[in-house]
Amino acid sequence: MPLMPPRPARALLLTLALAACNRQPAPPAPTPTASASSTSSHATAQATQSTTTGHAVKESTDAYEFSYAWPAAADALPALRAQLAADEAKTRATLIHDAAQGQQEAAKDKYPFHPYAHWQEWQVVTDLPDWLSLSSLVGTDSGGAHPNYAYAAILWDRRANQQRQALDLFTARAALAGAIHADFCKALDAQRARKRGGQASLGGDSGFDACIDPLAQTLILGSRNHKTFDRIGFLIAPYEAGPYAEGSYEVTLPVTPAVLAAVKPEWRGAFAAR
Repeated sequence: MPLMPPRPARALLLTLALAACNRQPAPPAPTPTASASSTSSHATAQATQSTTTGHAVKESTDAYEFSYAWPAAADALPALRAQLAADEAKTRATLIHDAAQGQQEAAKDKYPFHPYAHWQEWQVVTDLPDWLSLSSLVGTDSGGAHPNYAYAAILWDRRANQQRQALDLFTARAALAGAIHADFCKALDAQRARKRGGQASLGGDSGFDACIDPLAQTLILGSRNHKTFDRIGFLIAPYEAGPYAEGSYEVTLPVTPAVLAAVKPEWRGAFAAR
């Protein structure tokens, strides 16, 4: 199974692409039905918190659209919940500031203003006894030619009650790169060929035909056995492996003995080779 965020987040990819065609702000990513809401003539907002849905907030004004959500598994961890809440507040404040500046510049230079936007939904990649792996699609719109999106990831160590960077679980970047590079490039080129109808001249040294650095992408750890990490995924945003029109790419590889050998000894018990 792939490690890409579940279907609701994937739907936003299509929404953003469609928005690029007509220069309309894309709607927020789907979020759980709100249990409480407030409405005014200038803004509407919805927020919900429960053991089922975790947390989700939506806000829409003449200047911006904002949505931010995380799942129940993250909401159940107080330190992680506080970290996400702080990121939500900071992101919202930045969006409001930038949108206000954009409105002022549009009025000064007499051109149409398109509302700014930020859409973000954290979703579970895998939930293990000692670890919670999350990924997020991050959609943004600052009034340019089209909306953009990127990826983010959180790996939460339940025993230490703190976030860790996935790469920090490996002995060195070079060790992990050496273990996965050939398989990564093969899988990436297979996806490129499908998207390009077999017309790609893959394996080149430049442009979108060349392989890319897998460790420069968003790295996520997943599990099929629900006990240990046995999959490693790479979420690749537009412009990294292909033009915007090709959208994103995702490469998922098994944890092989070579990958396992690149894991630091203190973390090796959290992984299993397939």
